[in-house]
Amino acid sequence: MSDTHVLAKVLEPVSGARGLPNEHYTDPDVFDEERRHVLFANWSGIGFGKNIPDTGDTWPVDFLGMPLLMVRDEDGSINVFQNTCRHRGMILVEQPKKVRGTIRCPYHCWCYSLKGDLRATPHVGGPGHNTHEEIVHEDLGLFRIRSFVWQDVVFVNVDGNAPAFEEANAHLLKRWKEFERDLYHGGEKASFKLEVDTNWKLAVENYCESYHLPWVHPGLNSYSRLEDHYHIQEPGLYSGQGTMVYRQLSGEAGEVFPDFDGLSEHWNTGAEYIAVYPNVLLGVHRDHTFAIVLEPVTLNKTVEHIELYYAKPADKLPESLIEKNSEQWKEVFKEDIFVVEGMQKGRQGVMFDGGKFSPEMDGPTHCFHHWVASRLMQGRNSADKPV
Repeated sequence: MSDTHVLAKVLEPVSGARGLPNEHYTDPDVFDEERRHVLFANWSGIGFGKNIPDTGDTWPVDFLGMPLLMVRDEDGSINVFQNTCRHRGMILVEQPKKVRGTIRCPYHCWCYSLKGDLRATPHVGGPGHNTHEEIVHEDLGLFRIRSFVWQDVVFVNVDGNAPAFEEANAHLLKRWKEFERDLYHGGEKASFKLEVDTNWKLAVENYCESYHLPWVHPGLNSYSRLEDHYHIQEPGLYSGQGTMVYRQLSGEAGEVFPDFDGLSEHWNTGAEYIAVYPNVLLGVHRDHTFAIVLEPVTLNKTVEHIELYYAKPADKLPESLIEKNSEQWKEVFKEDIFVVEGMQKGRQGVMFDGGKFSPEMDGPTHCFHHWVASRLMQGRNSADKPV
């Protein structure tokens, strides 16, 4: 665990700050501390609404060892539960599937509604007796996990103590109010994932900034240059970058994706890419959006789950253009792999001290480091208080 005085250096203004020290990328104990105080204690992304489109659809998620289950309810809402039966702790759903009416435990057939209520307990009072005075159904519903769906990302607060999502992210919700609308997933070709040998935070740090564009993304930089970008820095909230020269993708016949209705003029050529702390990366454009959920598999392995969305349903869009857009974004994101994996390898250098930020170019990354350090300090202070 890094010393508190070392984290204090991360909390300094960007001109004098150091980045998070090596152990935040290499030490299993620190990884576990971040699991509790950063990922479980805040609103983290675990999946996408598009994976459970219809009533009864379920989607199990292993979130840092925590078994979770996303469920589409009868009213169209999404519920998230701990994926364990209240009887003997059996995993309820192993693979994504549709359930008809109730979630049934495969062990002793205890059954739960899509809202998590315990509905049936076969033979619990002996053969042929499905009730028992000690088994109070109202007290034995599934453990509900606080959840919120935004931009089709399913966010959860595992420990249950974070401010409401709307409060924690009020500033960003207002900033992107124009994109508070129906989004249509682009279908199978608009979905892909990248498995990367790096700590999840390095993927966030790289996404936050445009400083690396000329060297890592020469194709992108040829028309959306470093000087065409601006920093997005909201300390304690979120950070990222924007471009002033977004250019719509076109097909062989000049076709383009339809725009979202009613956008302001800013989005004619503007686009923004923001890291929603801790582990969700979002991008918005006049004609499509994307969402990336970073799955921290282990200390040095991350899966990037990437989904693209449009203003109209996929069957009303040119399939070739959807595929072209997905391939273009996949290429951009793949170009970052050697960087985030290289930084992970570099953290094995024992003399690396967290690095020196450029006050002009690294503000968004420093914002993220500052946020992580703040959450860790807050968690430590809470742990030190007498119960």
